[in-house]
Amino acid sequence: MTTFDHPSRILFLDGSLRDRSYSRLLAEEAAHIIQEFGAQVKFFDPTELPIYGSVPDTHPKVQELRELSLWSEGQVWSSPELHGQISGIMKNQIDWIPLSIGAVRPTQGRTLAVMQVSGGSQSFNAVNTLRILGRWMRMFTIPNQSSVAKAYQEFNEDGTMKDSLYRDRVVDVMEELYKFTLLLRDKIDYLSDRYSERKEKAAKEVIEVANKALKVN
Repeated sequence: MTTFDHPSRILFLDGSLRDRSYSRLLAEEAAHIIQEFGAQVKFFDPTELPIYGSVPDTHPKVQELRELSLWSEGQVWSSPELHGQISGIMKNQIDWIPLSIGAVRPTQGRTLAVMQVSGGSQSFNAVNTLRILGRWMRMFTIPNQSSVAKAYQEFNEDGTMKDSLYRDRVVDVMEELYKFTLLLRDKIDYLSDRYSERKEKAAKEVIEVANKALKVN
């Protein structure tokens, strides 16, 4: 397995609270793989994260989640598919991450890999929704993705993933995420620079200059 010179910072979000969560096991397998490439990895535990909007955003778990998002250069979102969609646990985490905190954007320019597990036949509903959310959060979602069908058959008793085409795909996804994160690292400011935001900033600066001139006069 090829390694790279500079580690990337990868945050993992999991969409389940079960003791033996297959989406969590999938995320942990992916974390072990990307660490072999040299990445630094952190997980957010959503256990005590309140329902979005039920408490002020000063809540410690909300602050922890946002700080981890700011720390990350790339993220991995792993959700079970429930009733043909991502879990509420997964959506709740994403809802708590704002597009901007003042002048800082906690997700803009981060790379993103999406993964899902299903109890039945293979599906792509959850990863498709995660892609939509990633685009909305102004993230660079990589082309590859992982969808594990009948996940209860794909893991050993110790939680590791069985050798299979599904695991091969997870390796592909993590390698791609790591490469994209490194390639984009020094280009985020350029790639995320928008005409509409420059125009809005310029207009605000004109107003500020005018207000200062009025105060002087």
